[in-house]
Amino acid sequence: MEDSSVRINKYIASCGVCSRRDADRLIEKGEVYINGVVAAPGDKVNEGDSVKVGSKLIRPNTETVVLAYYKPAGVTCTEKDAHAEITVKEAVQYKERVTYAGRLDRDSEGLLLLTNNGDLAGKMMKGSEGHEKEYVVSVSKPITPDFIEKMSKPVYIKDLDRTTKPCKVKRITKNSFNIILTEGLNRQIRRMTEICGNKVVKLKRVRVLNITLEGLKPGEYRLLTKKEIDGLWKECGN
Repeated sequence: MEDSSVRINKYIASCGVCSRRDADRLIEKGEVYINGVVAAPGDKVNEGDSVKVGSKLIRPNTETVVLAYYKPAGVTCTEKDAHAEITVKEAVQYKERVTYAGRLDRDSEGLLLLTNNGDLAGKMMKGSEGHEKEYVVSVSKPITPDFIEKMSKPVYIKDLDRTTKPCKVKRITKNSFNIILTEGLNRQIRRMTEICGNKVVKLKRVRVLNITLEGLKPGEYRLLTKKEIDGLWKECGN
């Protein structure tokens, strides 16, 4: 007989609460309950079980939803921030809870993917998998061949004590370039650009994995098709 039980962290992710990794943290903090009993790592959920995170009863999403959102500059990727002028949640206001899979800093614009499936969000954000993210960047000074070469190679970022992975960089115009990253360090492109002798004026993300920004204006979002969502799962190795 097939076992229909699901590990508690996967169950929480399927409800769109958070990724499996973040679900593990909630479980470790004792904030998850199965049938009124504090859950332990590795516990399983069976059909008919009641699962709560804090005092909130959660249930799996019946259908995976993914939004492609053109985040304008000024919108902050955070759930709550008293100092944020406007958050993604306030800007999008979708009818059900969706969470962003990969941040864009407040001053940057472009493609942000949001989903109700915490498992998919977690897979998309897993930096070690080499998932591609593509950007168009405008800078303050003319771009030289030396700048392109330096940006393409590993760059040591002192304040993060990290060395970036090699990436694909090509000049578009005198003061703009295209860059494809396979990781997502904090303000990575801005930091790399300054280290290589220039300064970012405008940064726009135009692609994440198989999804592009095409057809969207700042502030707009669209629902991904089933084919596009299937493509995301495939790109993430599911």
